[in-house]
Amino acid sequence: MQEKIIVALDVDSEQEALALTEALKAYVGAFKVGLQLFHRAGPGIVSKLVESGVKVFLDLKFHDIPNTVAQAAAAAVETGAFMFNVHAGGGKKMMFAAQKAAREKAAALGIAPPILLGVTVLTSLTEEELQGELGVARSLPEQVAALARLAQEAGLDGVVASAQEVPWIRAACGEDFIIVTPGIRPLWAAGDDQKRIVTPGQALAAGADYLVIGRPLTAAADPREAAKKLLAEVTK
Repeated sequence: MQEKIIVALDVDSEQEALALTEALKAYVGAFKVGLQLFHRAGPGIVSKLVESGVKVFLDLKFHDIPNTVAQAAAAAVETGAFMFNVHAGGGKKMMFAAQKAAREKAAALGIAPPILLGVTVLTSLTEEELQGELGVARSLPEQVAALARLAQEAGLDGVVASAQEVPWIRAACGEDFIIVTPGIRPLWAAGDDQKRIVTPGQALAAGADYLVIGRPLTAAADPREAAKKLLAEVTK
């Protein structure tokens, strides 16, 4: 079960990230490097983590014109990350350019291409915000499913979405499409700024492939004990 758990290293320094990785790598499957750590420590942090023997999900959510995203995707492959993402809202042409560039770069390097995901709707957004502020006519689950279908058509391996929308994505994209779910909070943890949150058990029961968990582990007084508590919760 631990291979399904990805720890979000949303910290301010390389030292903190490496310390957390060392403390938690025996209990989880991978670590996520997002915008906060990437900009604080620089892109070299990804390579350092990979060289330490852990898997890295590079969570930078590329969203730009197709050529720019293609170049960024090729650079992401070079870091050694096993997974990275783009915003599905960038459209099919952009996503296709990303997956094509990633596969070509991986082939040139003689390595397996990383898993490429499309970010559907951020878990911090509510349906009221999606429709009232962003002007999306579809309901939130319908928007997530539509973006997931678009990502699949563009050749992506899966999506990032709330576990609450997993049934919609499975109906739209099938059982082999990878679903990574952020906004995971154990029964004993606070919700923070995530809105569409679920427990690890609920996410796994819904059919999520990977669970991204941050502050309940990284901000715990004892991250190792928190990880053990989490594993106990999901393996009941």
